[in-house]
Amino acid sequence: MLKPLSIAFMAFSLAATATLVSSAAPKDLGPMPDLSGATGWINSPPLNRAALKGKVVLVDFWTYTCINCLRTLPYIKAWDAKYHDAGLVVIGVHTPEFDFEGETVNVQKAIRKYGITYPIALDSNRKIWDAFHNEYWPAHYFIDAKGRIRYQHFGEGSYEESENMIRQLLAEAGMQAGKKPVEMQAVGEQAPAQFDSVLSPETYIGYERAENFAASPRAAHDRAETYAVPQKLSLNQWGLSGNWRVAGQGATLQQAPGKIVFRFHARDLHLVLGTADGKPVRFKVRLNSVAPGTSHGMDTDIDGNGTVQEHRLYQLIRQNGPIEDRTFEIEFLDPGAQAFAFTFG
Repeated sequence: MLKPLSIAFMAFSLAATATLVSSAAPKDLGPMPDLSGATGWINSPPLNRAALKGKVVLVDFWTYTCINCLRTLPYIKAWDAKYHDAGLVVIGVHTPEFDFEGETVNVQKAIRKYGITYPIALDSNRKIWDAFHNEYWPAHYFIDAKGRIRYQHFGEGSYEESENMIRQLLAEAGMQAGKKPVEMQAVGEQAPAQFDSVLSPETYIGYERAENFAASPRAAHDRAETYAVPQKLSLNQWGLSGNWRVAGQGATLQQAPGKIVFRFHARDLHLVLGTADGKPVRFKVRLNSVAPGTSHGMDTDIDGNGTVQEHRLYQLIRQNGPIEDRTFEIEFLDPGAQAFAFTFG
Protein backbone atom coordinates (compact mmCIF):
# COMPACT_ATOMS: atom_id res chain seq x y z
CA MET A 1 0.00 0.00 0.00
CA LEU A 2 2.82 2.40 0.76
CA LYS A 3 4.61 1.96 -2.55
CA PRO A 4 2.41 4.21 -4.75
CA LEU A 5 2.23 6.82 -1.99
CA SER A 6 6.02 6.88 -1.75
CA ILE A 7 6.38 7.30 -5.51
CA ALA A 8 3.99 10.23 -5.37
CA PHE A 9 5.92 12.09 -2.72
CA MET A 10 9.30 11.48 -4.31
CA ALA A 11 8.04 12.66 -7.69
CA PHE A 12 6.96 16.00 -6.28
CA SER A 13 10.02 16.46 -4.12
CA LEU A 14 12.44 16.20 -7.02
CA ALA A 15 10.62 19.30 -8.25
CA ALA A 16 11.93 19.48 -11.79
CA THR A 17 8.52 20.96 -12.44
CA ALA A 18 5.70 22.09 -10.20
CA THR A 19 3.13 20.10 -12.17
CA LEU A 20 3.30 16.33 -12.44
CA VAL A 21 0.23 15.47 -14.52
CA SER A 22 -2.74 17.35 -15.92
CA SER A 23 -5.41 16.70 -18.50
CA ALA A 24 -5.16 18.99 -21.49
CA ALA A 25 -8.89 19.56 -22.06
CA PRO A 26 -12.21 18.71 -20.41
CA LYS A 27 -13.16 15.08 -21.01
CA ASP A 28 -15.57 12.57 -19.52
CA LEU A 29 -13.35 10.55 -17.19
CA GLY A 30 -16.20 8.63 -15.60
CA PRO A 31 -18.55 9.14 -12.66
CA MET A 32 -17.42 10.67 -9.42
CA PRO A 33 -16.94 7.87 -6.85
CA ASP A 34 -19.04 8.06 -3.73
CA LEU A 35 -17.59 9.48 -0.52
CA SER A 36 -19.08 6.89 1.81
CA GLY A 37 -15.63 5.63 2.79
CA ALA A 38 -14.95 8.71 4.92
CA THR A 39 -14.17 7.98 8.56
CA GLY A 40 -15.55 11.39 9.55
CA TRP A 41 -16.29 14.91 8.35
CA ILE A 42 -15.14 18.36 9.48
CA ASN A 43 -16.93 21.61 8.58
CA SER A 44 -19.86 19.68 7.11
CA PRO A 45 -22.29 16.83 7.60
CA PRO A 46 -21.48 13.79 5.43
CA LEU A 47 -21.77 14.49 1.71
CA ASN A 48 -22.50 12.06 -1.10
CA ARG A 49 -23.28 12.13 -4.80
CA ALA A 50 -26.97 12.71 -4.21
CA ALA A 51 -26.31 15.74 -2.01
CA LEU A 52 -23.93 17.16 -4.63
CA LYS A 53 -26.24 16.71 -7.61
CA GLY A 54 -26.39 19.89 -9.70
CA LYS A 55 -23.18 21.27 -8.17
CA VAL A 56 -19.75 21.66 -9.69
CA VAL A 57 -17.34 19.88 -7.31
CA LEU A 58 -13.61 20.19 -6.75
CA VAL A 59 -12.14 17.27 -4.78
CA ASP A 60 -8.70 18.02 -3.32
CA PHE A 61 -6.68 15.09 -1.94
CA TRP A 62 -4.23 16.41 0.64
CA THR A 63 -2.52 15.66 3.93
CA TYR A 64 -1.48 18.32 6.36
CA THR A 65 2.29 17.70 6.50
CA CYS A 66 2.69 17.59 2.71
CA ILE A 67 4.48 20.79 1.63
CA ASN A 68 3.14 20.45 -1.92
CA CYS A 69 -0.40 20.32 -0.54
CA LEU A 70 0.19 23.30 1.74
CA ARG A 71 1.42 25.41 -1.17
CA THR A 72 -1.79 24.70 -3.14
CA LEU A 73 -4.13 25.48 -0.21
CA PRO A 74 -4.22 29.28 -0.76
CA TYR A 75 -5.60 28.69 -4.26
CA ILE A 76 -8.13 26.10 -3.13
CA LYS A 77 -9.36 28.45 -0.41
CA ALA A 78 -9.55 31.38 -2.84
CA TRP A 79 -11.56 29.38 -5.37
CA ASP A 80 -13.95 28.27 -2.64
CA ALA A 81 -14.47 31.88 -1.55
CA LYS A 82 -14.90 33.20 -5.08
CA TYR A 83 -17.07 30.51 -6.67
CA HIS A 84 -19.03 28.99 -3.81
CA ASP A 85 -22.06 31.23 -4.35
CA ALA A 86 -21.93 30.44 -8.07
CA GLY A 87 -22.37 26.72 -7.37
CA LEU A 88 -18.90 25.32 -6.64
CA VAL A 89 -18.46 22.88 -3.77
CA VAL A 90 -14.88 22.28 -2.63
CA ILE A 91 -14.24 19.06 -0.71
CA GLY A 92 -10.88 18.38 0.86
CA VAL A 93 -10.18 14.67 1.24
CA HIS A 94 -7.57 14.27 3.95
CA THR A 95 -5.69 11.02 3.32
CA PRO A 96 -2.83 10.56 5.83
CA GLU A 97 0.76 9.68 5.00
CA PHE A 98 1.94 9.13 8.59
CA ASP A 99 -0.02 7.43 11.37
CA PHE A 100 -0.35 10.61 13.44
CA GLU A 101 -2.07 12.34 10.50
CA GLY A 102 -4.95 9.91 10.92
CA GLU A 103 -5.79 11.38 14.32
CA THR A 104 -8.77 13.71 14.00
CA VAL A 105 -7.51 16.18 16.60
CA ASN A 106 -4.33 16.75 14.58
CA VAL A 107 -6.29 17.40 11.40
CA GLN A 108 -8.57 19.80 13.27
CA LYS A 109 -5.54 21.79 14.47
CA ALA A 110 -4.24 22.05 10.90
CA ILE A 111 -7.63 23.15 9.60
CA ARG A 112 -7.77 25.91 12.19
CA LYS A 113 -4.17 26.96 11.50
CA TYR A 114 -4.74 27.32 7.76
CA GLY A 115 -8.25 28.79 8.02
CA ILE A 116 -10.00 26.07 6.01
CA THR A 117 -13.78 26.41 6.10
CA TYR A 118 -14.92 24.10 3.28
CA PRO A 119 -15.91 20.45 3.97
CA ILE A 120 -13.14 18.02 4.86
CA ALA A 121 -13.67 14.28 4.49
CA LEU A 122 -11.38 12.25 6.76
CA ASP A 123 -10.03 9.37 4.68
CA SER A 124 -7.98 7.65 7.36
CA ASN A 125 -8.61 4.19 5.88
CA ARG A 126 -7.79 5.42 2.33
CA LYS A 127 -11.13 4.14 0.99
CA ILE A 128 -11.90 7.34 -0.93
CA TRP A 129 -8.30 7.40 -2.20
CA ASP A 130 -8.80 3.87 -3.55
CA ALA A 131 -12.23 4.65 -4.99
CA PHE A 132 -10.69 7.45 -7.09
CA HIS A 133 -7.67 5.24 -7.95
CA ASN A 134 -5.61 8.17 -6.77
CA GLU A 135 -1.82 8.03 -6.38
CA TYR A 136 -0.75 11.59 -5.59
CA TRP A 137 -0.74 14.41 -3.06
CA PRO A 138 -2.06 16.90 -3.94
CA ALA A 139 -4.56 15.64 -6.52
CA HIS A 140 -7.44 17.71 -7.84
CA TYR A 141 -10.53 16.23 -9.49
CA PHE A 142 -13.05 18.52 -11.20
CA ILE A 143 -16.61 17.16 -11.38
CA ASP A 144 -19.41 18.69 -13.44
CA ALA A 145 -22.99 19.27 -12.34
CA LYS A 146 -23.97 15.86 -13.75
CA GLY A 147 -21.53 14.10 -11.46
CA ARG A 148 -18.91 13.29 -14.11
CA ILE A 149 -15.17 13.78 -13.63
CA ARG A 150 -14.15 16.15 -16.41
CA TYR A 151 -10.60 17.12 -15.51
CA GLN A 152 -7.82 16.13 -13.13
CA HIS A 153 -4.56 17.70 -12.07
CA PHE A 154 -1.80 16.19 -9.95
CA GLY A 155 0.80 18.25 -8.13
CA GLU A 156 1.40 21.97 -7.82
CA GLY A 157 1.00 24.56 -10.52
CA SER A 158 -1.31 25.14 -13.52
CA TYR A 159 -3.54 27.24 -11.28
CA GLU A 160 -4.90 29.40 -14.10
CA GLU A 161 -5.74 26.30 -16.13
CA SER A 162 -7.53 24.77 -13.15
CA GLU A 163 -9.48 27.94 -12.44
CA ASN A 164 -10.51 28.16 -16.09
CA MET A 165 -11.89 24.65 -15.76
CA ILE A 166 -13.96 25.66 -12.75
CA ARG A 167 -15.45 28.57 -14.71
CA GLN A 168 -16.12 26.36 -17.73
CA LEU A 169 -17.95 23.73 -15.72
CA LEU A 170 -19.99 26.40 -13.94
CA ALA A 171 -20.90 27.95 -17.31
CA GLU A 172 -21.94 24.55 -18.67
CA ALA A 173 -24.35 24.26 -15.73
CA GLY A 174 -25.82 27.70 -16.46
CA MET A 175 -24.12 29.34 -13.50
CA GLN A 176 -22.45 32.73 -13.60
CA ALA A 177 -18.79 33.12 -12.67
CA GLY A 178 -16.45 36.10 -13.06
CA LYS A 179 -13.66 36.05 -15.62
CA LYS A 180 -10.89 37.59 -13.52
CA PRO A 181 -8.65 34.93 -11.92
CA VAL A 182 -7.78 35.04 -8.25
CA GLU A 183 -4.62 36.87 -7.24
CA MET A 184 -2.37 35.15 -4.77
CA GLN A 185 0.48 36.28 -2.53
CA ALA A 186 1.05 33.35 -0.20
CA VAL A 187 3.58 33.66 2.62
CA GLY A 188 5.55 31.39 4.92
CA GLU A 189 5.66 27.71 4.03
CA GLN A 190 2.75 28.29 1.65
CA ALA A 191 4.77 30.64 -0.57
CA PRO A 192 5.71 29.18 -3.98
CA ALA A 193 8.84 27.08 -4.06
CA GLN A 194 11.96 28.18 -5.91
CA PHE A 195 11.97 25.03 -8.01
CA ASP A 196 14.96 25.92 -10.19
CA SER A 197 17.21 25.78 -7.13
CA VAL A 198 15.88 22.57 -5.56
CA LEU A 199 18.44 19.78 -5.93
CA SER A 200 17.42 17.84 -2.82
CA PRO A 201 14.60 15.26 -2.82
CA GLU A 202 12.08 14.59 -0.11
CA THR A 203 13.90 12.32 2.33
CA TYR A 204 12.33 9.98 4.85
CA ILE A 205 13.83 9.24 8.27
CA GLY A 206 12.07 5.92 8.93
CA TYR A 207 13.71 2.75 7.66
CA GLU A 208 10.78 1.83 5.39
CA ARG A 209 11.77 4.49 2.86
CA ALA A 210 15.03 6.01 4.07
CA GLU A 211 17.74 6.74 1.49
CA ASN A 212 21.22 8.26 1.64
CA PHE A 213 21.68 7.50 5.35
CA ALA A 214 25.37 8.14 6.06
CA ALA A 215 25.71 7.79 9.83
CA SER A 216 27.35 4.82 11.51
CA PRO A 217 26.42 2.18 12.38
CA ARG A 218 23.73 1.31 9.83
CA ALA A 219 20.22 2.14 11.00
CA ALA A 220 18.96 -0.43 13.48
CA HIS A 221 15.30 -1.35 13.18
CA ASP A 222 12.97 -0.70 16.11
CA ARG A 223 15.62 -0.56 18.83
CA ALA A 224 17.75 2.14 20.41
CA GLU A 225 21.21 2.70 18.95
CA THR A 226 23.88 5.38 19.29
CA TYR A 227 24.90 6.96 15.97
CA ALA A 228 27.67 9.23 14.74
CA VAL A 229 27.69 11.43 11.63
CA PRO A 230 30.86 11.56 9.47
CA GLN A 231 32.68 14.87 9.35
CA LYS A 232 31.96 15.26 5.64
CA LEU A 233 28.66 14.58 3.91
CA SER A 234 28.04 14.54 0.16
CA LEU A 235 25.03 16.35 -1.27
CA ASN A 236 21.77 14.79 -0.02
CA GLN A 237 23.48 12.54 2.50
CA TRP A 238 22.19 12.77 6.06
CA GLY A 239 22.63 11.11 9.41
CA LEU A 240 21.66 10.85 13.06
CA SER A 241 23.91 11.68 15.99
CA GLY A 242 23.17 10.46 19.50
CA ASN A 243 20.87 7.75 20.81
CA TRP A 244 17.85 7.18 18.56
CA ARG A 245 15.23 4.51 17.98
CA VAL A 246 14.53 4.24 14.26
CA ALA A 247 11.09 2.88 13.35
CA GLY A 248 9.40 2.34 10.02
CA GLN A 249 8.00 5.87 9.67
CA GLY A 250 10.45 7.94 11.70
CA ALA A 251 13.01 8.14 14.48
CA THR A 252 12.65 9.05 18.17
CA LEU A 253 15.45 10.57 20.27
CA GLN A 254 15.97 8.42 23.37
CA GLN A 255 18.44 10.64 25.25
CA ALA A 256 19.29 14.31 24.88
CA PRO A 257 21.11 15.85 23.24
CA GLY A 258 20.81 14.39 19.75
CA LYS A 259 21.23 15.71 16.22
CA ILE A 260 20.18 15.26 12.61
CA VAL A 261 22.54 16.55 9.93
CA PHE A 262 21.70 16.95 6.20
CA ARG A 263 23.77 18.24 3.27
CA PHE A 264 21.17 19.94 1.03
CA HIS A 265 20.68 22.35 -1.88
CA ALA A 266 17.45 24.40 -1.83
CA ARG A 267 16.11 27.73 -0.64
CA ASP A 268 13.76 26.19 1.93
CA LEU A 269 14.22 23.27 4.29
CA HIS A 270 11.28 21.76 6.17
CA LEU A 271 11.19 18.86 8.58
CA VAL A 272 8.13 16.93 9.77
CA LEU A 273 8.54 16.69 13.54
CA GLY A 274 6.61 15.69 16.65
CA THR A 275 7.12 14.60 20.24
CA ALA A 276 6.78 11.11 21.66
CA ASP A 277 4.98 12.08 24.87
CA GLY A 278 3.43 15.45 23.99
CA LYS A 279 5.99 17.40 26.01
CA PRO A 280 7.73 20.33 24.26
CA VAL A 281 11.19 19.63 22.86
CA ARG A 282 13.65 22.50 22.46
CA PHE A 283 15.98 22.56 19.48
CA LYS A 284 18.72 24.66 17.92
CA VAL A 285 19.39 24.91 14.17
CA ARG A 286 22.72 25.60 12.47
CA LEU A 287 23.55 26.33 8.81
CA ASN A 288 27.17 25.57 7.90
CA SER A 289 27.90 25.38 11.65
CA VAL A 290 26.59 28.89 12.47
CA ALA A 291 23.23 30.35 13.46
CA PRO A 292 20.93 30.85 10.42
CA GLY A 293 20.46 34.58 11.04
CA THR A 294 18.10 36.04 8.45
CA SER A 295 17.94 32.66 6.69
CA HIS A 296 15.88 31.22 9.54
CA GLY A 297 12.47 29.71 8.82
CA MET A 298 9.09 30.49 10.33
CA ASP A 299 9.67 28.02 13.16
CA THR A 300 13.11 29.26 14.21
CA ASP A 301 14.55 32.60 15.27
CA ILE A 302 17.71 34.28 14.01
CA ASP A 303 19.75 32.34 16.58
CA GLY A 304 18.27 29.06 15.35
CA ASN A 305 16.16 28.40 18.44
CA GLY A 306 12.79 26.69 18.26
CA THR A 307 10.45 24.26 19.99
CA VAL A 308 8.60 21.17 18.79
CA GLN A 309 5.16 21.14 20.39
CA GLU A 310 2.97 19.13 18.02
CA HIS A 311 3.14 16.81 15.04
CA ARG A 312 3.39 18.95 11.91
CA LEU A 313 5.70 20.34 9.25
CA TYR A 314 8.24 22.85 10.58
CA GLN A 315 9.89 25.40 8.29
CA LEU A 316 13.44 25.63 9.63
CA ILE A 317 15.38 27.37 6.84
CA ARG A 318 14.46 29.96 4.21
CA GLN A 319 17.69 31.29 2.70
CA ASN A 320 17.78 34.90 1.57
CA GLY A 321 21.12 34.74 -0.22
CA PRO A 322 22.79 32.60 -2.89
CA ILE A 323 21.55 29.01 -2.98
CA GLU A 324 24.47 26.63 -2.60
CA ASP A 325 25.23 23.23 -1.09
CA ARG A 326 24.95 23.75 2.65
CA THR A 327 25.02 21.61 5.77
CA PHE A 328 21.94 21.78 7.96
CA GLU A 329 22.08 20.65 11.57
CA ILE A 330 19.32 20.46 14.15
CA GLU A 331 20.21 19.65 17.75
CA PHE A 332 17.42 18.57 20.11
CA LEU A 333 17.99 19.60 23.71
CA ASP A 334 15.31 17.37 25.23
CA PRO A 335 14.50 13.67 24.70
CA GLY A 336 11.38 12.53 22.87
CA ALA A 337 11.86 14.40 19.59
CA GLN A 338 10.41 12.54 16.62
CA ALA A 339 11.51 13.16 13.03
CA PHE A 340 9.78 11.82 9.93
CA ALA A 341 10.71 13.52 6.65
CA PHE A 342 12.65 16.39 5.08
CA THR A 343 11.08 18.43 2.28
CA PHE A 344 12.48 21.33 0.27
CA GLY A 345 11.35 24.32 -1.76
